[in-house]
Amino acid sequence: MSTRFPATTAHADADAETTRAVVGEFLAARLAGDTGRLVALFADEVDWLLADNPAVPWIRPRSTAVECAAQFTELMEHTVPEDARASVDTFLVDGKDAVLMGHLSGTVRATGRSFQGPFALRLTVEGGRITRHHLYENSLSIAEACAAP
Repeated sequence: MSTRFPATTAHADADAETTRAVVGEFLAARLAGDTGRLVALFADEVDWLLADNPAVPWIRPRSTAVECAAQFTELMEHTVPEDARASVDTFLVDGKDAVLMGHLSGTVRATGRSFQGPFALRLTVEGGRITRHHLYENSLSIAEACAAP
């Protein structure tokens, strides 16, 4: 006997399909540096979580689509684009939620110092737009790279 409920499963499958597609578009827009597309992908109001770090100029509270998309531009202004690396090792989707885990690294332009470490990113997609962006990363390594040697 099956314990699956067809209506619920079909809805969850549709949510997961939409989530996977939107997150794929998000990653492609980030890679291309397409802030206009990023603005369109973020909801008008976003539950943004990235631990405040006063030593890091691109890490600050955000809540609107424009502010969230601007994080990419600010990151590129303060780091050396040629040295930026990010790899996604895990991409999990459960209905409206996605979790990406991987590794990132880069170099801060002002100091020439590098940072690196693992990350986890939780995204929630509702109505075809990203409503939650919670990023967990090695903030100590990034802060140290921003500090003058």
